[in-house]
Amino acid sequence: MKRIPLEFAVLAVAVAATVAVARPAHAQGTNDSADKLARGKYLVTTSGCNDCHTPWKMGPKGPEPDMTRMLSGHPEGMALPPAPQPQGPWIVAAAATNTAWSGPWGVSFTANLTPDPETGLGKWTQRNFSETIRTGRHMGRGRQILPPMPIPMYRNFTDADLEAIFSYLQSIPPIQNRVPEPLPPAASVAQK
Repeated sequence: MKRIPLEFAVLAVAVAATVAVARPAHAQGTNDSADKLARGKYLVTTSGCNDCHTPWKMGPKGPEPDMTRMLSGHPEGMALPPAPQPQGPWIVAAAATNTAWSGPWGVSFTANLTPDPETGLGKWTQRNFSETIRTGRHMGRGRQILPPMPIPMYRNFTDADLEAIFSYLQSIPPIQNRVPEPLPPAASVAQK
């Protein structure tokens, strides 16, 4: 076996490093951006975001996400009857769309995560999004984010994960859909 002189090995490594560093910044940015979007899509898909934020419909094999309304939240035109009272071991109820949930906290409606500027995350910043997940409060300082949103688990996302998720959410088609505000528990409403 013939050995390569050390000088040639060092030269080969130096050339490879120079080529990698000299790669145009635009090309690097494109790959970084594409990688971030791919990571964001992966995290949104595997973290179950579509399970609640995409309205479900009845398909040929049963309930399935309506991907024409991907991540648009609870349908604004859907009128719901009063939520059932939580009782015994059954303390949670969900609408057939899987976008409205009731329990001891009241009724929560899943948010529009699309980049629509008026009804979704279109005017949000990366910071607003990250603070919402980190604090469990709307835009990091507003009302509490209610169940079934798994904030205690999602707080474990890294900053890079949250950046990737937000980048992906900003890249999907905007869907105008104004989601209702949460409703307080029925007992609170009756006392007013």
